[in-house]
Formats: sequence, structure tokens, C-alpha cells
Amino acid sequence: MKRVGMGLIGPGFVAEHHLDAVRRLGDVDIVAIAGSSQDSADRKARAYKVDRAYSDYHALIADPAVHVIHNTTPNHLHLPVTLATLAAGKHVISDKPLALNAQEGRKLRDAAIAAKVAHVVTFNYRGNPLVQQARGMVVRGETGPLSFIHGFYLQDWMADANVYSWRSDPAKGGVTSALGDIGSHWCDVAEHISGLKITSVLADLTTVIPVRYSSGASAEAFSSTSTGERHAVQVRSEDLASVLLRFENGAKGCFSVGQVLPGHKNDLQIEFNGRTCSLKWKQEEQNNLWIGHHDRANCTLAKDPSLVSKDVLPYVHLPGGHQEAWSDAFRNLIADAYQWIREGGNPAAKPAALPTFEDGYRSTCLIEAMLKSHAAGSAWTNIQHLPANTQD
Repeated sequence: MKRVGMGLIGPGFVAEHHLDAVRRLGDVDIVAIAGSSQDSADRKARAYKVDRAYSDYHALIADPAVHVIHNTTPNHLHLPVTLATLAAGKHVISDKPLALNAQEGRKLRDAAIAAKVAHVVTFNYRGNPLVQQARGMVVRGETGPLSFIHGFYLQDWMADANVYSWRSDPAKGGVTSALGDIGSHWCDVAEHISGLKITSVLADLTTVIPVRYSSGASAEAFSSTSTGERHAVQVRSEDLASVLLRFENGAKGCFSVGQVLPGHKNDLQIEFNGRTCSLKWKQEEQNNLWIGHHDRANCTLAKDPSLVSKDVLPYVHLPGGHQEAWSDAFRNLIADAYQWIREGGNPAAKPAALPTFEDGYRSTCLIEAMLKSHAAGSAWTNIQHLPANTQD
């Protein structure tokens, strides 16, 4: 099988997990990485055991040995880096969010379709086998029609005011923080499992820590606070939010997100209540799927290749009782991405669970509607999502 060459731009927190997932595939060569300077790129290349390092991402994109670009830069660089990749006719895997806003998201979606290459957004929770199990149960009608979808995504890595990240800087992270960073994940899981689109939202946003103290360097996600002299920075983006939802079949929903909530490390929970049964999945206990009944005992389905549906088996790699984790789900998503890449990005060959730039654009539309809802005094706001090849 012909080997595929990949390059990565933006060697921060999540980059290491992209590289690990690619290495686990066994048939992809990591050719090079690009950083913000030659010194930082060289340092990261040594740490990640990558042979080639660039200080200019254009040079990496132009490298003929590179066929696929992983864009793991801060949010404000997603648009220029991804557009340059598409212009070069190369496949692209972008970290989420796809773009700073819906206008940019639509531009990238349309450019990717026109380029006729594989285009993937890392909504990586789709790679979890029990997320796919839940989706299959809904599709097969085992839950009955869904009436309520609810949950939360809570973290505490920004609970300390001495943590200041580029995510809090609107010039780099955009005007949203918690919603764009982790609310986007929750909404993607909700729509992916349910098969239903969110049609309108009512959002209430707040900034629990309005002043943070920066040392001048940006803290990577989940990193500990650093020491040294600091200066105060006014923060306006939300670090806590709650949103009511309406879905296209009449189902209702709600969720909350926050990144300043002590004790919650990566606490994504989501529940689907149907007329026949309920399903609940917890990311921090991701090898279990709770199934709730009204006429018999509730039960828990463990991740086990002998118990899950046949369509889920490609996402299960260990026997029952052998726990699989966040990095395994991420690897599953990357495996689906490279399967599509080897098919040349042919739309008909895309794995069903794989999130594309269409999903990334839709996510920017959802978050933008939430921001508009809050700005309007928490008013119901419709999702404005334009199909491809439409004119303004």
C-alpha cells in the first residue's frame, strides 16, 4: 500500500495527539511540522521525534512529500492555513472550531468542496465506540422518537485566574471561549447521535473570571499555572454558559458548559430520552452506555466486541474489560480520515461517522446563534446555516 505523507502546522497541546494517532495507523509518514519560529519548530520536532521542521507554514504546504496537512494552530490561523492547504490541492484535517465565525466557516466549507479533497474536523468524540452504539440504537428506532436531549460539558483548567490562554484573547480565540471550545463538541455529539438538527437556541452567557493575570505567554490547555511577574487582562468571552435548544422533530433540549468549575476535568455528559428508552453517555466513564427503561430494570452496556452492534466493531480494539480511552477514540477518527484520504476525498467514499467541513461550518453557525441570542437578551434565535453553492 502506498504510504501517505503528513505535515502538521501548530505544534501545541493537541498536536501531540494528532501525531500519536497517525503513528498508530502504521502506514502514514510524519514528514514535517511547522511552528511560529525556527527555534520553536526545531524544539518541538525534537520532542515529537519528527525529522523536518519549518518556521513558515507555506514551505511545509509546498513540500512535495506532504500529502495531508493537520492544522492544529490557534483559532485565528485556521482560515489562512487551511485556505493555503486547499489552494495547494492537499487534504486537510483541522482541529475544531473550523473557523472564528460562520462567515469564515462557510468560506472554508465551500473552498474544501471546490478543491475536491478530503476535509475533516476533529470532533473526536464520534470515534468512541459507545457513541456509535448510541447512534445506531437511535437510527434503528430502539429508543423511539426522541423528546429530550440534555447534558453538560464542564472543566476546571481555567478556574485559576492566573491561567491566561490565547483562547481568552478575541484576536486569537475569537469572541467565544467555552462555547466554541467545548460547547461545539457537545452539540456535535447531540446532533450526531440523535440524527436531528438544532433549529433554534436561547443562550445565557457569563464571565465568572473577568480579570486574568498573564505572564505574557499563553498557557496551553490543561497546563499548570506558571510563576513570574504578571499583568491584569480584561476578559470578555464567556467561561460559563447555559443554552436551551429546539430540535427539528419538536424535541427539546438544554446543556451547560463551563471551564472554571473545580473538580470537573473533562466532564462531558449527554442523555437522550426517547419514548421507549433513554441513553446516557459520560466521557469520563466512556466504556459504559447507560440504558434507562420505565417498564423494567435499567442496565449498563459495557464496551465489549461481543455485545456492541456489528457496525461498531471497527471502533473496538480490545476485548471486554480492557478499557479504551480518549486517545483510542481520537485514533478511530484519524483512521476514518485517512481511509477517506486514500479514496482521494471522494464524497461517496467518506466513512459515515467522519465529521467534515460541513459539520465544522454548521458548528460555527450554532455558536454564532448562541452569541446572538445572548446579545439580544436571551431571545430565541434561529440557526442560519446555508447549503453549499448558495448565494447571499
